[in-house]
Amino acid sequence: MIFTTTPTIEGKKIKEYRGIVNGEVITGVNFVKDFMAGLRDLVGGRSGSYEQELINAREEALAEMGKRASGLGANAVVGIDIDYEVLGQAGSMLMVTASGTAVVVE
Repeated sequence: MIFTTTPTIEGKKIKEYRGIVNGEVITGVNFVKDFMAGLRDLVGGRSGSYEQELINAREEALAEMGKRASGLGANAVVGIDIDYEVLGQAGSMLMVTASGTAVVVE
């Protein structure tokens, strides 16, 4: 499965458009990670635990989108857009959505 944010794939011809596909992930950030990120916020620097949560959520959303594209008989997804949102009363939930157009390329 080829993923790209561009509307075309260099060197490939789009034979068929199979439709819009999405992948969504909503994940909670646990107390320990939240606590450690709070400490990091006080002293400065990067929060490795939050960064890893973002990476994992993005990869899961892309994988889900790829499964849906594959289910439509596609072998690529073009025009991918990835969005991030914070949800929940305390902002402790992270939502990542990926969307694109499932296509068949040759």
